[in-house]
Amino acid sequence: MRLRDLPSVDLLLRDERLAREPRAPALAAARCALERARAEITAGGAPPGDLVERALAELALARRPGLRRVLNATGVVVHTNLGRAPLAAAAIERVVEVGAGYSNLEYDLAEGTRGSRQHHLASLLRRLTGAEAALVVNNNAAAVLLALAALAEGREVIVSRGELIEIGDGFRIPEVLARSGARLREVGTTNRTRAADYEAAIGPETALLLRVHQSNFRQVGFTEQPKLRDLAAIARLHGLPLVDDLGSGALVELDGEPTPASSLAAGADLVCFSSDKLLGGPQGGIVAGTASLVEELRRHPLQRALRPDKLSLAALEGTLALLLDRPEEVPVLRMLREPPTSVRARAERLAALVGGTVEETVGRAGGGALPLLELPGYACAVEEGLAELLRAGEPAVVALVRDGRTLLDCRTLADAEVEEVARAVLACRSR
Repeated sequence: MRLRDLPSVDLLLRDERLAREPRAPALAAARCALERARAEITAGGAPPGDLVERALAELALARRPGLRRVLNATGVVVHTNLGRAPLAAAAIERVVEVGAGYSNLEYDLAEGTRGSRQHHLASLLRRLTGAEAALVVNNNAAAVLLALAALAEGREVIVSRGELIEIGDGFRIPEVLARSGARLREVGTTNRTRAADYEAAIGPETALLLRVHQSNFRQVGFTEQPKLRDLAAIARLHGLPLVDDLGSGALVELDGEPTPASSLAAGADLVCFSSDKLLGGPQGGIVAGTASLVEELRRHPLQRALRPDKLSLAALEGTLALLLDRPEEVPVLRMLREPPTSVRARAERLAALVGGTVEETVGRAGGGALPLLELPGYACAVEEGLAELLRAGEPAVVALVRDGRTLLDCRTLADAEVEEVARAVLACRSR
């Protein structure tokens, strides 16, 4: 086929298959189909075939949402690349209810006056953490940033060198915190910091003491870090606030992970933590603690730039309500606590549906949380070549490739998703 044999854009648009589509997107799709055909012909490729069908395919591709549902068959529970925590049904119901119409986001229904979006979750957070007050921002880095900007701008914040961690995508805690306007005063060494190091560093320019939980790594061997109670005693002696950045935000006991309640009980004045990791909710950051300090954060101008929207608040409210009464319904907690026998049952069921084999695996908490935790589990093993095809499906299935096989880890698949994955595998094989 020669370039001059290609039809014009107008001719393609007159075809009834494209004529029924809105003109602007149909025009763009037709032009794109012709451009690709010209490139293929110039490169000596085969004839382009039905260009109207190709234009319709371009149109369908343009309309396909960029953010898509994915079935997580990796065994990583809080998978950062896959959206971290899946929401519980109760949280989704709250999002639909609040998002479908108007809400009292910043309106006091009892008084008929302006209200605050921070009031809706305050009671739940007080009950779950034991704090006097709490507020919500859009992630935990923002929570720490706001705390330091409100309490320590232009002054020193004392922190252990062993806690200056790097979080996801190359962001480093010192760089994030420097944006608050505070000056970091590092004490101790990478592997050993004592309470006396904090004591010796306190001076006229000290605004607060900061502890950063080593969420995404652990040090072993010749190490030492002061207990939170000891830091709290030093902070009280000098009249300074103690801020504890807990990172992953476990509101229930999980493999020794510190909780906000335990941190506050040990003497921290403020705790900062995520709502989309071990807490199991939507993306967000929470600050809880002494009412006067929380109020300083609430009144800081940066709080407005970091505040969450109504959908995030609704999802978080639904999640927190479950954590009070029915924590087993929070998907992240269910997956982290599920016994291997239940995971194996799902793997055997999937293997029977697709003709695969069952293999032992080790799952992870993910999301920079509980780095040493190993979750014994099971996967259904199928052909290695299916991995790429599964990712391209609808819904996409993301799995592991190991030792020449695709492993569909069933710890992170719900019971209701097993048949969906089976259909996806069978569909890929039939291509």
